[in-house]
Amino acid sequence: MKIAVLGATGTAGTRTVNLLAKKGISVVEVSRSAGVDLISGKGLSDALRGVDVVIDASNTFPQDAMMGLHEALTTATQNVVKNCVTQRVGHLVFLSIAGVEDPVFDDFPYYAAKRAQEEIVAAGPIQSTIVKSTQWYEFATNPSAVSFLDSEVLVQDWLIQPIAADAVAKVLVDTALNAPGSVVKTITGPERIRLPELTSRVLARSGDSRPVRSASPSLNALSEGVLLAPTEATILGPDINTWLASLPSAG
Repeated sequence: MKIAVLGATGTAGTRTVNLLAKKGISVVEVSRSAGVDLISGKGLSDALRGVDVVIDASNTFPQDAMMGLHEALTTATQNVVKNCVTQRVGHLVFLSIAGVEDPVFDDFPYYAAKRAQEEIVAAGPIQSTIVKSTQWYEFATNPSAVSFLDSEVLVQDWLIQPIAADAVAKVLVDTALNAPGSVVKTITGPERIRLPELTSRVLARSGDSRPVRSASPSLNALSEGVLLAPTEATILGPDINTWLASLPSAG
């Protein structure tokens, strides 16, 4: 079996590639640094030649101001689906975010674009599985919600139910190695926490003494739990304390 991982150098992609390699699976690492541009489609057809399964863990942002975020992400997904069909890929596993289907995100560009990507994958002629994950523990330092200033760290007050990126990668690999079947899987971690608290605990673990200050999110629903996992989600460890203990310590 040969599996292509799109976004192979990203947080989930790197972990997915490593897991596949440990299992002895032939992996094609697809990224801009490998000469593949998902938005233009350059190099994509060649990268998918002879591939049995594609895992799309990419996050394709526009490279210039001429293209908006929504257009960039949806164009990339359209190219992925088209080239999967051309190269007769048997299964597309697409990584997305839990909760983006909520209408509250209609005017939230990134999540609205992720929703549109899901729709493209689901409507495509290739067998697919959409893996919807809640935020990762690693989101604790993500610049989309966390601002590192000289004297403090400003964190948007999101209520989340985070999961480890390693657990996400394992689900992607397990899904890719099983029979395809046009389904949606939703995964989450075992505990709810507010993002400022998670960030504070991560910084303390690394020895960063800057105080964490909570800030209102750009969308009020984010602080009210709109991104918490639905009841049918599969809960996967580790819990927060176990994950924190796995991080390098300042000593």
